[in-house]
Amino acid sequence: MARPWISEQIQATVRQRAKGLCEYCHASEQWQYVQFTIDHIIPLAEGGSSDLNNLALACFHCNRRKGRYQDAIDPESGQTVALFNPRQDRWLDHFRWSDDCLRIMGMTPTGRATVAALALNRERILAIRAADYEIGRHPPLDDR
Repeated sequence: MARPWISEQIQATVRQRAKGLCEYCHASEQWQYVQFTIDHIIPLAEGGSSDLNNLALACFHCNRRKGRYQDAIDPESGQTVALFNPRQDRWLDHFRWSDDCLRIMGMTPTGRATVAALALNRERILAIRAADYEIGRHPPLDDR
């Protein structure tokens, strides 16, 4: 299926609403080398649309890992649960930062499944978070 064109205005609205953060791993687009992508939370192939209520700002890695998935296995219970949905769920209800502020801890089945499925604590992002923490730009202000 061909991806529909998403206007610059809608992309700007998505970025502004997300405050420039990947809505999954909370990486800041400002400090990355690659512009973040616009994710269809419910994939087009699964009946999703390109309206603002189905769009989220996502770093390349989170968008690629999420792909067409809407659910994943909670590693604690083994149950299939919905992935985090930035338009329906509040990030702080499902996730918190570890004491050293480097790892995202899933606090609910949805949080744990999302952390595992999207590899929110992959080695590269941990190194980026550590460097950003040292100079005071991590964690994001609204997560503190």
